[in-house]
Amino acid sequence: MLFPHRLRGILALLIVTLVWGTTFPAMKDLTQHFSAVWIILIRFAMAGLLLSPFLLRASLRDCALGALLGATLFLCYMLQLEGLALTSSNRNAFVTGLNVLVVPMLGLLAGKAPERRIVIAIALAILGLFALCWDGGAWSAGDTLALIGAFFFGVYVKLLEVLTRRASSLMVLTTVQIMVVALCSLLWLSVWELPRNPVAWPVMEAAMRDNAVNFIYLGVLATAAIISLQTWGQRHSSANEAAVIYAFEPACAAIAAYFWLGETMTWRGLAGAALLIAGMIVSQWMPARPRGVVTA
Repeated sequence: MLFPHRLRGILALLIVTLVWGTTFPAMKDLTQHFSAVWIILIRFAMAGLLLSPFLLRASLRDCALGALLGATLFLCYMLQLEGLALTSSNRNAFVTGLNVLVVPMLGLLAGKAPERRIVIAIALAILGLFALCWDGGAWSAGDTLALIGAFFFGVYVKLLEVLTRRASSLMVLTTVQIMVVALCSLLWLSVWELPRNPVAWPVMEAAMRDNAVNFIYLGVLATAAIISLQTWGQRHSSANEAAVIYAFEPACAAIAAYFWLGETMTWRGLAGAALLIAGMIVSQWMPARPRGVVTA
C-alpha cells in the first residue's frame, strides 16, 4: 500500500512544479510595480485568509512546526524576488533550480549518501538546467541573491520531508506556514521598508487593482492550493526525489516566460527540457528486488 501513496505524492509534486513555473513571469511582471516584500505580503495574506478556518483545530505542536517552515519560506521568497527584479525570469529560474544540489548535500552532511539513481538524476537535471537557462551573461547581484535563496529553498525542502511526518494535521501546518510568511513580510515592511520608502496609498491601490489578476492567481492557486498540495506530496516522497522533480520548474518557467513576457527559448532550451525530464524519470527508477523477496 506504500507504493500507491508514493506515486500519488510524486504526481502531486509534478503538478506543484508545473504551476510554480508559471509564477516566475507573474512575479517578474509584478516587480515592475511592487517591491519584493509587498508581493509576498499580498500573496500570502490572501492565501492565509482563505485557509484560516483550518486553524480552528490547530495544536501547539503543529503551529510550532509551521512557524519554522514559514520563516524559512519567507527567506526563500525574499531572496528569490529581490534577485528576480535584477535579472531575467529564465536566469532566475536556473539559479533557483540549483536547490536540487542542496538536498543531497544536506543528506551527506548528516552522513546519508544519496542513492545512485538520485546522483544520476541530479547530474542530468543540472545539465538540463545549464542548457535550458544559461544565457552566457556575467554573474550579477541578482544571481547571488537567487543562489542564496536556492540554498534556503533546499533547506526548506528537507524540512518539509521531516516535519510533514511529525505533524498531526497537514492543513494546519500549511496554514500556519503561509500566515507566518505574511507576518514576516508585514514586520519587514513596517520596520525596514516603509520608514525608508513611504507609500503613496492612492498609487498603491491603483497598482493593486491593475495587477489583481496576477495577485489572485498567485495567492489562490499558486500559494493556498499549491503549497497545500506540496505539503501533502512531500509527506509521501523523499526530499531527494522532490528536489529532482522541482528541477523541472525552470522548463515550465521558460515556457511560461515565452508566452507571458516574450522571453525566447533556443534549441538549447529544448535539449535542457529533455534532460530535465530524463532526470525525473531516472529519479523514479527503483532497484530491482532479488527473486523470492516478497513485500507487504
